[in-house]
Amino acid sequence: MIQKIMKSALCISALIAAPAMAQDAVGTLPEANSGDSAWLLTASALVLMMTLPGLALFYGGLVRAKNFLSVLVQCGAVAALASVIWIIMGYSLAFSANGNGFLGSSENFMFNGLLGSIREGQTTGALAFALFQMTFAIITPALIIGAWVERARFGWVVAFSGLWSLLVYVPVTRWVWGNGFLAEQGVIDFAGGIVVHTTAGVSALIVALMLGKRVGFPKTLMLPHSPALTVAGAGLLWVGWFGFNGGSALAANDAAASAIINTHIGASAAALVWLLIERIRVGKATAVGFATGAVAGLATITPAAGVIGPGGAMILGILAAIICFWFVGIVKGKLKIDDSLDVFAVHGVGGILGSVLLAVFASKALGGAGYAEGTDMASQLWVQLKAVTLVAVYSAAATLIIGYVVSKLIPMRVGEDQERDGLDLSSHGERAWDLD
Repeated sequence: MIQKIMKSALCISALIAAPAMAQDAVGTLPEANSGDSAWLLTASALVLMMTLPGLALFYGGLVRAKNFLSVLVQCGAVAALASVIWIIMGYSLAFSANGNGFLGSSENFMFNGLLGSIREGQTTGALAFALFQMTFAIITPALIIGAWVERARFGWVVAFSGLWSLLVYVPVTRWVWGNGFLAEQGVIDFAGGIVVHTTAGVSALIVALMLGKRVGFPKTLMLPHSPALTVAGAGLLWVGWFGFNGGSALAANDAAASAIINTHIGASAAALVWLLIERIRVGKATAVGFATGAVAGLATITPAAGVIGPGGAMILGILAAIICFWFVGIVKGKLKIDDSLDVFAVHGVGGILGSVLLAVFASKALGGAGYAEGTDMASQLWVQLKAVTLVAVYSAAATLIIGYVVSKLIPMRVGEDQERDGLDLSSHGERAWDLD
């Protein structure tokens, strides 16, 4: 009898103590750093600004007046669709704790379980991190728009972009940033040279080949209708890139400051060198050249921004201008591929260049952050080359399949008469400008 009473007393004591014990357990959980979280939320807004309105204006100014509105609508539609996909399943498949080295699980579908939690090794809330990563998922498929402007059917654009986001962007994100198999091999991609620019750039080249040339290309001169809007868009991209690269430090610290400084000096060097090349080659330094050079520098510095010094960033900017300018001539001039707004030559080549050369400029002897234990320049270079090659091949193959499958349901191109009329009127029934 006494034993039963003692057992009952112990059970009651345990029940009374349980809330206090739980409270103690909760109290020991790490709390999100408010300063770091505030920076990540700010960076998220900056990166979203890169797509809406930065990229929209940058691309929109480069097309002819009759197609300006179509670029804005496509950027908006792709951003909206990518956001929905990311929240429903994209984030979970890329970043969930469970899953494997190739794809995550369904545990965080609809952002389930993120509120009030912190990802391991980070100081910001998981929800803020998911939001920040969503802005990357938005801009990456939007970059490809530059390859198909002035001729792609809107329905095909939306369907292709949705499938591409899910089948290309999400898996590659898992491999590189979601503790996937490439991350386990030691690949470095600070802010998206592989995940963003290699995937989008290579896919843009494939799409341009599949779609074919615009009517009149390359014989008809297709001048940008508003270099002013392009420069304004490039300015928004430049400022937004501070959030793109600086935010990738995931904290408000010296790592973020270093990434932003490297971003700025890389873009500055590339813009100046591009202007110099134009002055030598064509006799005039152009506004569009300045904008394009800056974006080439920004794309190139992205994967390396957090692991190199300002000197390395300046050299990367110079190389970005020289090599990307050369590739623009190769793709459009020699190969006659109508990658309309030079997505591959600027973003693809720039991202690949930075992803590979960071292995060199990360050296402490060159002002970089150094290498992981047991890694040197040669081994890091090999890892970077393998990762870039694998992602490029996967992106090309997947894009080819997705584009082909979607085209069986929705034709890729508008009709020739619609193309001549312009997509603003033929696809959307509106005009951006009064052309009369």
